Amino acid sequence: MGLGLLQSLLFVGVLLTGITPFLRRVSRIRANIFRGQGSPTTDRPALRWRQMARVALGQSKMGSRPVAAFFHVLIYVGFVLINLELLEIALDGILGTHRILATPLGSLYTWMIACFEFLGLGVVMACLVFLWRRNVQGPARLYNSAELKGWPAKDANLILIIELILMGALFLMNAADMAMHPGVYSFPLSGLIAKSLQGWSPEALYACERIAWWLHIGGILGFLNYLPYSKHFHIVLAFPNTWYASLDAPGTMTNMQVIQNEVQAMLNPTSAQPPSTEAPGRFGAADVHDLSWKSLLDAYSCTECGRCTSVCPANITGKKLSPRKIMMDTRDRLEESDRWLQANPEAAKVADGKTLLGDYISNEEVLACTSCNACVEACPILINPLNIILELRRYRAMEAGEMPSEWALMQGNIENNGAPWAFPAADRLAWVQANTNQPS
Repeated sequence: MGLGLLQSLLFVGVLLTGITPFLRRVSRIRANIFRGQGSPTTDRPALRWRQMARVALGQSKMGSRPVAAFFHVLIYVGFVLINLELLEIALDGILGTHRILATPLGSLYTWMIACFEFLGLGVVMACLVFLWRRNVQGPARLYNSAELKGWPAKDANLILIIELILMGALFLMNAADMAMHPGVYSFPLSGLIAKSLQGWSPEALYACERIAWWLHIGGILGFLNYLPYSKHFHIVLAFPNTWYASLDAPGTMTNMQVIQNEVQAMLNPTSAQPPSTEAPGRFGAADVHDLSWKSLLDAYSCTECGRCTSVCPANITGKKLSPRKIMMDTRDRLEESDRWLQANPEAAKVADGKTLLGDYISNEEVLACTSCNACVEACPILINPLNIILELRRYRAMEAGEMPSEWALMQGNIENNGAPWAFPAADRLAWVQANTNQPS
């Protein structure tokens, strides 16, 4: 067996070893998401494709903070386009060739690599800016929050450091190649590094190029497997999340159909729907699997950027509620429940004695929400924390029978008087006199 064939087999083995656990992890996440209620909505596909292209690909909702938007687009576009070079690396690794695209592309190849290098420089700049914003001086939402302590903060920094290492390996690989083949390759930025390698022996240059080559492809595979365990999985999930996001008018809330039918029957008995023979099921959500599958997809898609929390009026006024924490808690509980189900494969549902409401999200957080939709409007990838909050609140009020006394009084008044105030319909304006001391 020749050395070239052995290297090709080694590369294929590494490639399969890197991709297999990633696919297995993605499969587990997909199974977790579809343990939620309901099924995907696929109406108006043309509008959904446009929404995904505008929000996920075009990042249209990032513009409210132009500085962060510029560097985010820089790191996003740069990293995605640079990874097109993986196609050549994969072909070289499988076929045992070296820069297989250089000959057929000719001068276009040098231009292409030059573009990749300038994009790589942009990625390096963006990573350094984001590290500065997260650790030295930046908006408080990126570091001054209880939910970001510990692993979330390390996760945010780790991904930036990994990207810096990958870009460094790319530049070093190109520089060593230039030093080994003077006059054959000419790359603008790595050429500056190549000058410092002059005088190295051919063996040392070859070893340097191979180490950088393997570090780059190995780093990409490591990054791929780290991604599904990180908040940075939004790189992938932003696309389906925006495609399946609601197309209804902002602020539209979903009613439980069984309750809506009852109310309509009371208001207009002649148009009442035939009574359902099926049990209504649980009112609202106590745990993650009571939520819709889309809410669970939202949880896995969360970028933890904190834009939702930074505009939340309850949070701004000192209340405990943080929409970002709602999404992080939902994802953490979903992961915990999956681990329990993996350890108890015979179980039909999670019975670990914990629930999302109570063990992760407190009643205080749920009640603090004003339902203003500010968090929904602020999210750059159309995540909806309000849906989760409303379902938890619905469970608390309708299933557990727990609500503030003010809510109970208001609902009793609505039921008896058709209005939130303690006056009958015949005396509808009495509340004006009661609250303003003016004659009705």
